[in-house]
Amino acid sequence: MSRGLDSAVHLVQQFLSCSVQSGGTSVDATAGRGNDTLFMAGLAGPDGRVFSFDIQEDALQSTRLLLEDAGMADRVTLVKAGHEDMEHYVSGPVDAVIFNLGYLPGGEHSFITRPDTTVRALQSALRLLRPGGRVALVIYTGHPGGMEEYEAVEKMSTGLDNALFSVIKIVVLNRAAIAPVVIVVEKAGS
Repeated sequence: MSRGLDSAVHLVQQFLSCSVQSGGTSVDATAGRGNDTLFMAGLAGPDGRVFSFDIQEDALQSTRLLLEDAGMADRVTLVKAGHEDMEHYVSGPVDAVIFNLGYLPGGEHSFITRPDTTVRALQSALRLLRPGGRVALVIYTGHPGGMEEYEAVEKMSTGLDNALFSVIKIVVLNRAAIAPVVIVVEKAGS
């Protein structure tokens, strides 16, 4: 796995690493194969808590096995639900929320994240976020529906009150137009 500027996931993890406090709470809004959940669990430490969401049992099982192999399963609550329902399971404040949008790697490509539920999930994440906390999204645009999801997230993020949130967007300029886009939102305060 690339760890340089060409890796959107690596960039997002770098932005979140200074936001997640040992003993704090964070959310992986899209468990996938569990790599982001494992990363967040490592940052949260043995007294922290990570809530990891996915609608696919395959994703949750992969995440569970990865966490068990790393000895971190006790730090994570796996939730079989859509990320738009995170406020039903998580009470704030949270240090960080990570989204890795699109479809499950190696899974059924008809199950994809969607603009309407992702925007609702992002709104929930921002409400749960503590001052100084961050939400980071890796948005894949090369699959059907991906560009529409990116446009919806960008529109919502652009409209956030700049007295309450700072928002950055990162694109790798010398890659294909369908390369992933990174958006990071930081809540004002410390």
